[in-house]
Order: sequence, then structure tokens, then C-alpha cells
Amino acid sequence: MDPAERIQAASSFLLQAPPGEINDVLNDVRAVISDDDSLQDGVLPALREYNLTQFTTVDVPGVEHQTIVSEIARISSEEEGEERYLDPRSKTSFRFDHLSLEATDPQPTESDEESEPLREALEKATQLYLSAHYHDGVAAVFSHAGENRFTIQVVANKYNPNNYWSGRWRSQYVVNFNENKVEGFILVHVHYYEQGNVQLTTSHKLFLTLPQTAVTSSPQQTASKILAQIESEEGKYQVSLNDAYQEMGEKTFKGLRRALPMTRQKLDWDKVLGYKLGAELSASKGGGFGSAI
Repeated sequence: MDPAERIQAASSFLLQAPPGEINDVLNDVRAVISDDDSLQDGVLPALREYNLTQFTTVDVPGVEHQTIVSEIARISSEEEGEERYLDPRSKTSFRFDHLSLEATDPQPTESDEESEPLREALEKATQLYLSAHYHDGVAAVFSHAGENRFTIQVVANKYNPNNYWSGRWRSQYVVNFNENKVEGFILVHVHYYEQGNVQLTTSHKLFLTLPQTAVTSSPQQTASKILAQIESEEGKYQVSLNDAYQEMGEKTFKGLRRALPMTRQKLDWDKVLGYKLGAELSASKGGGFGSAI
């Protein structure tokens, strides 16, 4: 395999990295590439894609809370001279290193005066919802200036390497007041790897119609009603996941295994080679193909 093919394979592995394990995967492929400079340059696009799609959280210098790095948060690209991202809550833009996962060069930004009151109300309602239902969750609310649209992003990570599992919840909702609707999705990724390798990846799309009563003259009331709808839908989805998990444990996984072999006796794995040799000898005595007798 030539170097270009190795880089392509490494990039593919990185894009499939489970939650919280991107550095482990990077260290593993480093041993295959054996050239850190080529590796960093070659897989940087994959790292960037991974960070943006996974809603990577980051600490911005001078800001007390974490924010989300995503495509929605990007306000300029490398082609424009530098790639910068926005933390709308603190009204701060920053540079982000996709390899070190560090934010630098924070600068204040101006918000859209017309949309900011409703954006702030959605932000506060989202933070209240986050603190009530998520452990160590991070959220960001972005306005689309002049479009009367807002995007709510939520991510919650749980890493437990001591017990060999990790998980990530991502959800995004685009609130469109021109059409009185909310379109969104939920993405869940769980990895369990004690004496094996089991991953659960699932997605769910949401399409909500905002009732006329949800849109009021008060930004706070409007935001609260929208988040109440989101809370209801996410609650239903979590219940469905629990039901599916119970179903897998009681039926699906049991159906994939046989309690005993056809002989009704447990297999002694230390004697597998002996079983194979015995089968070959039996075939030889029967005069089958390849018999020496």
C-alpha cells in the first residue's frame, strides 16, 4: 500500500472513531503511517470533518462556558485567510486547531440587533432544559440574520474508559418562524468494548409545527414553548431507545446465540484442534476425497 492509500485508510478510520476515542485511533494509525508530518497533513481534512460533525466542545480563552465547534458555528474559512468560529452566547469569535482541539485568538463580535432578543431567549430556555436533563451537556443557539431562523445545537458526552464504554448525544433544531415549523435530528452513538466491540449508532428526524399560541409577543414565552415541544419529542425518543434496548437484551441477542451445540454438550475450546483432527480421520476412514486408504 502506497503512502497516499495509507493516508486515505487512516482518514477513514478517524471518521469512524467512537466518542472520546479519536486520540486513541490517531495513535493507532500513527504506528501504521510512521511519518508524523505526513500523517498530520494528510488526515487534517478528516479531523476537521470529524470535529464539525461530532459537535466538538471547546473552552474559549476568557469565556467561562464551553461552546460547540460545528459547521453552523463557522463564520470564515481558511480560503478567506483564517478559519474562525462563533460562540454566540459570549459573542466571541475564535480560531480552532483541529489537531490540538484548542481555541485561540478570541475576539468580540457584533450580534444582529433585530434577532438577538429572541436568540438570547432561546439560549436561556435551552440552557435551562440542558441543566434539567443532560449531564455535562453543552448547547449553542445561532441566529441567521435577516432570515427569521435560529439553530439550536446540543451535545452531551459520557466517557467511561474504566468500564469500557463511551457515548455521545447530538441534536440540532432549526426554528423557522417564517413557516412556523421546527426541523431537526437526533444522533446517538454508543461504544462498548469490554472483551469485544459493540457499537450503537442511531438517528431520528423531527418535524414539528409550531402552534399559533407558541409565537407570542414575548421572546421568553415563545422560547419556553418551543423548548417544551423539543423536550417532549426528545423524551419520546429516549423512551423508544430504552424499549429497543430491552428488546435486544431479551430477544435479539439471545436469538443470535445457541445455549448448547447440537450435541447438547458444551464445547471444550482447549480440544478444538483434537476435534478437527478427529473429523479428518473419520473422513479418511470413510474413503472420501483425498483418502490415504
